[in-house]
Amino acid sequence: MKLRLAKFLAGLALVPLCAALTMTLWRAGAILVQSPTRLPLLHAFAGVAGLALWALVWLFLPPLTRTYVLGHELTHALWAVLFGGKASGLKVSDRGGSVRVSKTNVWVTLAPYFFPLYTFLVALVWLLSVWLVPAVKPYSPLFTFWIGMTWSFHLTFTIRFLAWNQPDVREHGRLFSYALIYALNALSIGAALVAVSSWNFPDAGADLLGNLRALGAAAHVLYEWALTRLPAG
Repeated sequence: MKLRLAKFLAGLALVPLCAALTMTLWRAGAILVQSPTRLPLLHAFAGVAGLALWALVWLFLPPLTRTYVLGHELTHALWAVLFGGKASGLKVSDRGGSVRVSKTNVWVTLAPYFFPLYTFLVALVWLLSVWLVPAVKPYSPLFTFWIGMTWSFHLTFTIRFLAWNQPDVREHGRLFSYALIYALNALSIGAALVAVSSWNFPDAGADLLGNLRALGAAAHVLYEWALTRLPAG
């Protein structure tokens, strides 16, 4: 009971962070689109093209449910291994999947909703390609296209599966789970936008802190205003 209450309070504490991340994410997108140089604009176009292509696939073609379920269960397994556990017994079907893990925690349980495995694999392939064959660097917008497409794949299926009242979410409480999932997704998208734009990570971090301070100040003003409306005595 105490643990569930602690997670509920942690979820409440994450709400301002989610709002601040949204504000920073919006600014990162604006900076990318308004970039005066050609390469960031190419990245923006390529990323949007990847998002749009997956949207068409999602709307008009049979969903790749088995592919998502495979990534979902592999992500559970990967994070269990990262925390020193073991994984076995992987099962995948169009109706769902399962994997046995010897160690679990909130990160292992919720990882498939905030860690886009296929996007990570695309990024890893790109980094290895640049390291092994530096001549591929001018083709970086192609990498951004696949980042956009795989992240859109992750987003659509995450929303779909979360709408099914997932036991992963019930285990840790809806407020805490949804807030953590949203915050980490917003953080990863924002980091990707900063990486391909003219903005830099220190300035983006300062913007995030500034947004948190502004939200805190606004909450304080609202609190003081509410106190003045309470009946005396």
